[in-house]
Amino acid sequence: MKQTVSKLDLVDFTESFYSYQARQKPLFMQGDSNIHYKFIKELMQLPPIKSPQMVEDLDTQLVHLGKGGVLKIYEIYSFIKIIKYFNYLKSIFLEGNLFTWMQKVEIPEEILQISNYFDDKGELKSSIDEQFDSIEYALKKIKEDTSLALRRLMSNSKLSNYLVDRQIHYINTQEAILVRGGFNHVIKGSVVGRSSGGFFYIVPDSISSLKSKESGLIDKKEELIYKYAKEISFLFSKFSKFLTFINKEFDKFDAYYARVAFAKEKDLEFVLAGNSTSISLSNFSHPALSNPKPISIDFTKHVLMITGVNAGGKTMFLKSILSSAFLAKYLLPMKIDATHSKIGSFKEIIAVLDDPQNVKNDISTFAGRMHEFSKLFTKKRAIVGIDEIELGTDADEAASLFKVIVEKLIKKDIKIVITTHHKRLASLLATNESVQLLAAIYDEKNQQPTYEFLNGTIGKSYAFETALRYKIPAPIIQEARAVYGEDKENLNDLIQKNIDLELEMRQQSKMLQEKLEDAKRLKMALHDEQEKSKQEFELSAFKLQKNFNQAINEAKKAIKSKDTKEGHRALNRANEFQGMAKKIKIIQKNENLEVGNFVKYGNSKGKIKSIKKGIATVDCDGITIRVPVQSLKKTGIPPKKPKKVTISKPTATSSITLDLHGLRSVEAIEKLDKFLSDALINGYDEVLVYHGIGTGKLAYAVKTFLSTYPSLVSYTDAPINMGGYGATLVNL
Repeated sequence: MKQTVSKLDLVDFTESFYSYQARQKPLFMQGDSNIHYKFIKELMQLPPIKSPQMVEDLDTQLVHLGKGGVLKIYEIYSFIKIIKYFNYLKSIFLEGNLFTWMQKVEIPEEILQISNYFDDKGELKSSIDEQFDSIEYALKKIKEDTSLALRRLMSNSKLSNYLVDRQIHYINTQEAILVRGGFNHVIKGSVVGRSSGGFFYIVPDSISSLKSKESGLIDKKEELIYKYAKEISFLFSKFSKFLTFINKEFDKFDAYYARVAFAKEKDLEFVLAGNSTSISLSNFSHPALSNPKPISIDFTKHVLMITGVNAGGKTMFLKSILSSAFLAKYLLPMKIDATHSKIGSFKEIIAVLDDPQNVKNDISTFAGRMHEFSKLFTKKRAIVGIDEIELGTDADEAASLFKVIVEKLIKKDIKIVITTHHKRLASLLATNESVQLLAAIYDEKNQQPTYEFLNGTIGKSYAFETALRYKIPAPIIQEARAVYGEDKENLNDLIQKNIDLELEMRQQSKMLQEKLEDAKRLKMALHDEQEKSKQEFELSAFKLQKNFNQAINEAKKAIKSKDTKEGHRALNRANEFQGMAKKIKIIQKNENLEVGNFVKYGNSKGKIKSIKKGIATVDCDGITIRVPVQSLKKTGIPPKKPKKVTISKPTATSSITLDLHGLRSVEAIEKLDKFLSDALINGYDEVLVYHGIGTGKLAYAVKTFLSTYPSLVSYTDAPINMGGYGATLVNL
């Protein structure tokens, strides 16, 4: 893998990623990539969480525990850091896959208690043991006494002439003072070091007793620490399986967290390697480039052959395709439009990029290439990148040889990316349906590569132009052109014209696509406006119908109370509302529906039998219904052949109530229409319809239908004791 990373220029990128890990581990994650991807995407969507602390590899310590060994206190703390982190994770993940995962990590209570023994620096807390606490206190007191004693000595007037400075120096963890030669006339002490200036670091004899006490206390402290290390190691050995488990789980979560933190900081995206071998990249940028020009390519065939201008980016294009496959394989984030990109899955990613010739292997360039190619015939489901395929031998011979080799590799389902300058090999493979051509484009006007690529064509090398750009004298270039020959120059001109034509067609296609997108947006806007207008019409019609009903009721009341004038005014208002409603319905008339048209009403299909006053009579699935014209949609598909339905005349025992609970709007209207017809036949002038409250859709459908019912006198919400807003009282 290291060799592949180096060849693809991904060393700096992977090293940068490694720095985000709490513990060094391979890029490959064992297990199902789809499951890993789910956890990573879920972590990407969460707010930032606390990063795991750096932890050493603990495999050796786990083996040591299995043999009954005693861990050092810092090794124990490495396990404690993992325990504390998982305890933290269990407290913050409250739903989703991460929550389910953390619920499976059950930390034993004894282990949790041990985690409370340590402070944030990984040292045992003095509060866990009275003896430990007293030792810590005594050590602190000795340090204070030592410091005080040294400062008193330095303030001694006899010693001041020998003092180099008035600081306390720490030499090999011992407090010392810096003095000049001859100090032994005024102070007794042990020399523990010499300064660069030739002065002496001494520890005065007056504090030797304090240092002796300190040494004894440190020994007792170490004994006590070892005692706790032994007890904790014994406890850990009882839970060695749990510690092995959580150690692996920590590596897995650390792998997820490092990828997510790296992606968020670098503004990168993830692409999960799919089951196919197709590669479709949208705006991919190679990590090694500081200001890259993103590439987009649909590499669906077996072979991608890249030709064209020197220094035009062919090799980096090849590396970009292989790098995208590498990053997807190891679920590493990349600079890409992930939504519009797909990357296949490959067992091996092989880069044949370098000249294999060197003094150590005593092998020629071409022989080395043949050695590398011979290995490819044993590979399966691999992607191979070959830079300058004809390197090291005669171009014409190489073209014939590599044509056959590539065609044999195609049959073995090997995916290959090739760069070449030789048009003969490109022309030999161009007719193969499994080969895709790509040409690096050269800007003739500005005499430089564009680092863009044209699909489906063979590109020129522009060797003469490149040589001229790098200061080769013009007369030499002119002479070389003459040697090259007029026929070959004409071939190059023909290739260039083909490229120019393709670029022009691409530009026109882009302009047409933009116009098409504008037309689609305009169509969508008009459709939205039409829907909005339709809703406004329906609302206005409903309000006018409601006002009409209210005016009729007021007129009836006025007539009953013998107030003729008020009755006339109410009737005039009613007529006015009815006229406005008719105008709206005429405007609303859907698609100029006529008798005989096939229409759709909700989920039911039917044929219009008649239209009168905005109400259509429709033969719908063997049942005749009467519905508003505006609720119908024209369709050219005739309804299924209706089933024979026998309709019996309602009996005198017909009910004056109808329950529509649980029905769809279409079914409810059909049932309501028949119910009202039966009620009229039986001479009922008042009936009750139960529809419930719910979402309000059924109630709205019922009242909309009643508003257009010809034999309706009025309708209103039922009294509280008869159903309230969940029922409608209808007067016929």
